[in-house]
Amino acid sequence: MTPAIEIRQACKAYGDLKAVNCVDLEVGQGEFFALLGPNGAGKTTLINLLSGLCKPDSGRLSIMGFDVSRNYKDARRSVGVVPQELVFDPFFTVREVLEVQSGYFGISDNDDWIDEILTRLDLSAKADTNMRALSGGMKRRVLVAQALVHKPPVIILDEPTAGVDVELRQALWEFVRSLNEAGHTIVLTTHYLEEAQSLCSRIAMLKAGNIVALDTTENLLKGFSVRRVKLQISPDEMPEALKSRCLGLESGYHVLKLDEFSELESLLEALRKFGTEVTDMILPPPDLEEVFVEIMSEA
Repeated sequence: MTPAIEIRQACKAYGDLKAVNCVDLEVGQGEFFALLGPNGAGKTTLINLLSGLCKPDSGRLSIMGFDVSRNYKDARRSVGVVPQELVFDPFFTVREVLEVQSGYFGISDNDDWIDEILTRLDLSAKADTNMRALSGGMKRRVLVAQALVHKPPVIILDEPTAGVDVELRQALWEFVRSLNEAGHTIVLTTHYLEEAQSLCSRIAMLKAGNIVALDTTENLLKGFSVRRVKLQISPDEMPEALKSRCLGLESGYHVLKLDEFSELESLLEALRKFGTEVTDMILPPPDLEEVFVEIMSEA
């Protein structure tokens, strides 16, 4: 099957700054894929290369088999991009913006799909409101609607929930999940790592224009996440022999590091031998934020 996104040795530099440094990446059709990295890692530059907003210095990029440089129109029709920046036309209403956007792709009689997008993004009440009168969160909803108006098979979301309220965030992810279940490929960049952890099946991490990690979310969590247990104990003093395992105190809980969860039984047995009673215990789930910090520090 043709990859939804294929990137081969893509490079882009601005003077001495290598924003994207010979990146190789492939995203399969129907994937929910995360592209993570600190500010300045090259995520937005890579998205700009895929959407044709800038040209690579070398290498090749394609969307649904269409070369972004040689088959620009077909590649552009195959992707919808939600940018970070709030870019909007101040002279139109929300509905007019979506109708004009449809026209850019040669689509007429798109009213039914526009109505569905407006409903799913809770924009129906604002359909006839001028863009200038919308709040920042509403404008971001319109950007999402614009990216979806031509029903692209590939959807790229560049920080789509930055600065939006919890209600919109939940509604947006419900809508995006339904699009992914219908077969759309989703590529997400976000600084909310819990979103990537819960939504994405595979993750690439960038630093200084290079991919420093690429694997399934499950494998990344298994391979890098610190295994911890939180204990409330009585008396509230960790035995000296176990203090080397302690990572600190959190809200009255002693946090201990485990190399493997199988060590938990021997740890509890050791506490009993010291006459220490465990009054409460929490096993925190694996945390993508910990994985991210560890990978970035190693890179």
